Amino acid sequence: MRNSKAIGDETEARALSELVACGYSVSVPFGDNDKYDLVVDDGTELHRVQCKTGWSNKAKTLRFSTHSQTTKNGVYHEETYHGLIDAFLVYYPENERFYWVDAVDATEQKMELRFESEIDHPSINWAGEYEFDGDIP
Repeated sequence: MRNSKAIGDETEARALSELVACGYSVSVPFGDNDKYDLVVDDGTELHRVQCKTGWSNKAKTLRFSTHSQTTKNGVYHEETYHGLIDAFLVYYPENERFYWVDAVDATEQKMELRFESEIDHPSINWAGEYEFDGDIP
């Protein structure tokens, strides 16, 4: 069984490859001390991007964490990314697609993107609206 660090590293590598294939210049911060995994240059702006791996939470949805979890000196810590990143780039292994979620749209702990629903409610975050098509919104 793979650990969460290996899964995260694979997602980050896939994200870097996807962004470069779309024509962006991508930088990787040195070390593991920044809240963002990649810096994406779209020609006019730099975007601090946190890469996440989505998982199926329930039928027709994907979920991802919008906070970091670490243990320092045996003490568990959770921190949000507010003000520290510009976007999440979420990889969903089940369909091998990426979703670009602006940090201002993200919820505090975990966020759910829905593929289908019996109802249409303003609080639903539709996966199709966040699907990364190669253009940074």
